[in-house]
Amino acid sequence: MQPETLVREHTIYACVMGSRAFSLATEGSDTDRRGVFLAPTPLFWRFDKPPTHVEGPGEEQFSWELERFCELALRANPNILECLHSPLVEHADATGRELLALREAFLSRRAHETFTRYAHGQRRKLEADVRTHGSPRWKHAMHLLRLLLSARDLLRTGTLTIDVGEHREPLLAVKRGEVPWPRVESWMSGLAAEAAEAAHRSPLPREPDRRRVEDFLIRVRRASALQAGPHDEGVQGVVPARRVGQH
Repeated sequence: MQPETLVREHTIYACVMGSRAFSLATEGSDTDRRGVFLAPTPLFWRFDKPPTHVEGPGEEQFSWELERFCELALRANPNILECLHSPLVEHADATGRELLALREAFLSRRAHETFTRYAHGQRRKLEADVRTHGSPRWKHAMHLLRLLLSARDLLRTGTLTIDVGEHREPLLAVKRGEVPWPRVESWMSGLAAEAAEAAHRSPLPREPDRRRVEDFLIRVRRASALQAGPHDEGVQGVVPARRVGQH
């Protein structure tokens, strides 16, 4: 089974991410699509396992196999958690709706560490651009601010909201380069400090509900196995998994 076939025929959840999901889209913005596919259980019975993720088949499209998606979500990966909270859902079958119903099970105070670590790495890149070129990549600065806002509010409320709401215009002004870098730096530092303060009394649990997520995954795998025949053709031609970076 080719990777593209897994996406086309076995996607359980698909959404739009990026600027359109964040309410930061402008004329010419790309449409970034993300999804989760459920590889049929018989594909795991061979030595060559199904892929953990697939790029395409459409432009700006990326999908994860369900187990890999859950692993990353339990680690509070910012991109994965935000994918589960997109306001622009394009497809969700019965299993996809169960996954969405588990959104809170993935949330924990781990988000402070993961969001902060990611933000710190991005900020260092921006600072390097300022030293080298005299200014940062303003679009990246805007998205870093958006991430910090999201992290702070998640830790304060226990709810992850990715639509920027009232912050849209100030963030777009940053993207256009209309806000001096020192002011942007100050905004970033303030948000990071507020997130750190919120983490100490956050309503989020210390750890995600790993058992609940694992029970869901086992049940889904078992149901897939029961649907397969003794000579299921799905095990033929499987493309080996490739593990690249954090995907």
